[in-house]
Amino acid sequence: MNGVSTFRIYLLRVPYLLMAVGLGLMIWPQILDPSRHWELMHGVVVSMLGALCVLALLGLRYPLQMLPLLLFEMTWKVIWLLRVGLVLQLSHRMDADTAETASQCLWILIFPFFIPWRYLLDNYVRKAGDPWRRPAPRLTA
Repeated sequence: MNGVSTFRIYLLRVPYLLMAVGLGLMIWPQILDPSRHWELMHGVVVSMLGALCVLALLGLRYPLQMLPLLLFEMTWKVIWLLRVGLVLQLSHRMDADTAETASQCLWILIFPFFIPWRYLLDNYVRKAGDPWRRPAPRLTA
């Protein structure tokens, strides 16, 4: 087995559910609105968040296999909070939109409590990686 209890697997489904519901309510109405027009980068962001929402639904079914999705979500939000949010806050230049984004990103602080860190370390850090190329075929006499 994978060494993660059934309780921990159910607990791991919570951040996927939060992502799916949160993004589903916030992003999908924008995507489905045919009258909405976006500038290039806003369209990229909305599309990526829509994809995260769909993949979070997959995480509800396969929570351990979709752990990289949670790592991606945590990583980009931490980078944004440190590089954009904190810099603007410390320089007293944070506007209302940035403050709202920062408060939404701060939800990421609860995600580490749901992650089975031993499983993650065993399967994504300590485990041997996939080979870069196939081994040469063995010649038989």
